[in-house]
Amino acid sequence: MIFHIPGALREYANGQNKLVIEQAPATLGDALSALWLLHPGLRDRIVTEQGQLREHVNIFIGDEDVRYTGGLMSPVSSGSEISIVPAISGGSQEFPVIRLYRTYTGHGRGKL
Repeated sequence: MIFHIPGALREYANGQNKLVIEQAPATLGDALSALWLLHPGLRDRIVTEQGQLREHVNIFIGDEDVRYTGGLMSPVSSGSEISIVPAISGGSQEFPVIRLYRTYTGHGRGKL
C-alpha cells in the first residue's frame, strides 16, 4: 500500500513523497494507524483530537474521495494508493481540491 504525501506534510515523513506500508489493513483507519506507527508526527495533521479526519484534509483511495466511501471505515486493499491532499481555495471554476489532486497525482481530467 502506498501513501502519497503532500509537500506540506513531508517534514513529518522524513522528506518522502511516497511511503509504503507493508501490512494489509482492511480499512483506511487501520492503514493510517500503520502509517502513524512509522511517522507519528503525521497523525495530528490528518485527524483531530477526537480521531476524525480534519476538515481541511482530503484523502483519496485511488480516485475515490473517502468522504463518499465511508471515511475512516473506507475499505482498502494491499495494492491501494492513498493520497493525502490538503484543501485549498482558488479562482477556478473547478473545485479546488480536485484541481490540486489532479495536479499532484497527474490524473488529468479523469472521472473525478
